[in-house]
Amino acid sequence: MKAFQLEHLRTFAAVVEEGTLEAAARTLHVTPSAISQRLKAMEDAAGQILLQRTSPVRPTPAGEAVLRFALQVRQLEGDARQELGGGQSGPGAPIPLVVNADSLSTWFLPALASLPGEPGVCFELRREDEQHSTRQLRTGAVMAAVTATPEPVPGCSVEPLGSLRYRAVASPAYVRRWWPDGSGLVAGSRSPVVDFDRKDDLQAGFFRALTGTDLAAPRHYVPSSAEFAQAIRLGLGWGLLPEQHCLAGLGSGDLVELAPDNPVDVALYWQRWKIDSPVLNQLSAAVREAASSQLRR
Repeated sequence: MKAFQLEHLRTFAAVVEEGTLEAAARTLHVTPSAISQRLKAMEDAAGQILLQRTSPVRPTPAGEAVLRFALQVRQLEGDARQELGGGQSGPGAPIPLVVNADSLSTWFLPALASLPGEPGVCFELRREDEQHSTRQLRTGAVMAAVTATPEPVPGCSVEPLGSLRYRAVASPAYVRRWWPDGSGLVAGSRSPVVDFDRKDDLQAGFFRALTGTDLAAPRHYVPSSAEFAQAIRLGLGWGLLPEQHCLAGLGSGDLVELAPDNPVDVALYWQRWKIDSPVLNQLSAAVREAASSQLRR
């Protein structure tokens, strides 16, 4: 395989991020024909197809490795410019990160806010379930992830952050409507439940552990942390909320805990590329510190 030119690596990253050759051409201020020629040169050098020409484009498995390399080179290049005293004509490309929704809504944003705020350093946050976020690390789409996966993705380091504790709750009106006899969450219960989305198996896993049976109940799907909590408070269904989102309601009586002796702790990990990047190092330190004060050990 021949070596890739820096210009071609920048082009490949832009095409994947923008989704089309035309959009990448506008970003790089060149013609779509020039983009196409650079991609062809890269595929000739690699000896295989790197992009699926879908809409939006998608990297092939070989293209995922190239994308990872392209983004690493871009980050190291930006770090070097910062250390050498600038020279950037504008802000650098945002650093892509993938974080689960409940971490975003509880402890992760304060970690970003605690960073010094170097000129040109921005972040692109992508939301994904903690059980599925490592997929984006494998494809090279992100540089770091908050994930529930303790096994390191190839090319990444991993460290434990702590556990986010959840409690099963419902509104008092919901409890009176669905369990007037006080039966609550029992095997075979068909009282409505709130799930974040179709990937969310937290409620189902909790019910299975509590009753020994599968959850066969009507489901509401509410893919936003704030609205998910609001749906439970309004009585649409029961569900598991992070303690940060439910302890006040439990204290005021606006929420009822369904299984006080059975909280759910979801262990979280920080996985990041193994490159010596000052920005990634600072970010990792900030994430570590925020997690130590907000998550359970």
